[in-house]
Amino acid sequence: MKFLLLPHLPSPDKPDAVQVRELVELAVLAEEWGFDGYAIGERHDRPAVSSSPPVLLAGIAARTSRIKLFTAVTTLGHLDPLRAFEDYSTLDILSGGRLELIIGKGAYPRSSQLFGVTPDRQWDLLRENYALFRRLWNDDDVTWPARSLEHAEALPRPERPNLRIWHGSATSLESADFAARHGDPLFSSNGTGPPGPFAALIDHYRERLAEYGHDPARALVGAGTAGYFGHRDSRVAVERYRPVFEARLKVNKRYDRGSIRYDTVEDWIAGSSVLVGSPQQIIEKVAEQHRLFGHEVMHIHVDGEVLAREDYLATLELFFTEIAPVLRKELPSRSLDE
Repeated sequence: MKFLLLPHLPSPDKPDAVQVRELVELAVLAEEWGFDGYAIGERHDRPAVSSSPPVLLAGIAARTSRIKLFTAVTTLGHLDPLRAFEDYSTLDILSGGRLELIIGKGAYPRSSQLFGVTPDRQWDLLRENYALFRRLWNDDDVTWPARSLEHAEALPRPERPNLRIWHGSATSLESADFAARHGDPLFSSNGTGPPGPFAALIDHYRERLAEYGHDPARALVGAGTAGYFGHRDSRVAVERYRPVFEARLKVNKRYDRGSIRYDTVEDWIAGSSVLVGSPQQIIEKVAEQHRLFGHEVMHIHVDGEVLAREDYLATLELFFTEIAPVLRKELPSRSLDE
């Protein structure tokens, strides 16, 4: 199993400049802790401040040397594909080929409205922009009449051909089908609800891979989690996580229309993918999710705004001293460099 760190949820009460700097500092720590990747999401409304993943990841690339740099996700349907190519090709060069792009149509209506993207156009724009982005990456002579491009050479030319592009999906079978059509990997959010629907989506992806002529045995799947907090004493873990859940619930109701449908931390832990408890409990829960998903990459995040810094650092240290080594051994995975 490979592990990505997804930064903690942003704080609406903290200055934007502080949060931006913290996103970079956390990536430096993630490399020191041993994470395989660090993921920056693209969102253009409160409470997020990560509206420019390529700029943030370029800053992180300058401070790190090994960790893979993920977008989670890039809303490619909102972007000019030529400009996106220029940003991400430059980033990939500066990082020494560490970029892993995860794309999606975007799940936040307020962000879409800023770019004039209506729900009925989301998929068409994503498909077209993906196709053009791929062409620009792989070909130095691109003609694309719909964008008035004629024999265009997008610069700088990337050192790496065939950039790996993951497709992020929450509940949409269309996302899974889109990834399967192109033989691309899938990253399931495995977010705020029970795992069953996410497992069905991944099963659909593998079925469609075969129908499109790709080998489903080679399918590369990632899955998220709704959060993480570990402690050697499971009761302590729940009690220290309780204010984190309550703060998250408050932010969710304010900005995301109450997409979390759990009222208590106990129900949240029992029903969702959140990893809260002792190391053994967390290992068992990840193993159960792996039986459902067959995933090789997993992201975790610690919502650190209401945690004391020592608790924040201690729980991540616990993950990499007692949890990750067991999961790496019991759930082997391919290298992200393959």
